[in-house]
Amino acid sequence: MCSYCGCESIDLIGRFMAEHVAIVNALTDLRSACHAGDAEAVQTAVTQMERLLHPHTAAEEVGLFAQLRQQEECVETIDRLCGEHSVLDHQLARIRGGERGLYEAFELDLRRHIDHEDNGLFPASAIAMSGADWDDALARTPHA
Repeated sequence: MCSYCGCESIDLIGRFMAEHVAIVNALTDLRSACHAGDAEAVQTAVTQMERLLHPHTAAEEVGLFAQLRQQEECVETIDRLCGEHSVLDHQLARIRGGERGLYEAFELDLRRHIDHEDNGLFPASAIAMSGADWDDALARTPHA
């Protein structure tokens, strides 16, 4: 989580950062289940992760990302981050399907993705967006 610029004090960014913490915390159960080879526990942990991850990424994409996409200099970054969302979804589906050995790649990719947002996109958006931009992004974002 970014701790140097104060961007977490912006309501939407603070929400997304708090959701990141919950998502990272959910890795514990998924890691344990995958390492134990407990198929039932893997299914439960994947379901828990999906319940956190899917609404979070959808909210980012229709709110903040859609707003930033209006700025030409942000389009490439937003496309990359949306692509990372898709990769994470695909990896999680494969883990659900029995590929428990994919867990380490999933965790690494998830942590890198969160770092890209928390320490890159979110601080940059605090600078790039105006009050009206934040209002528009918030209005489009589903509530948690």
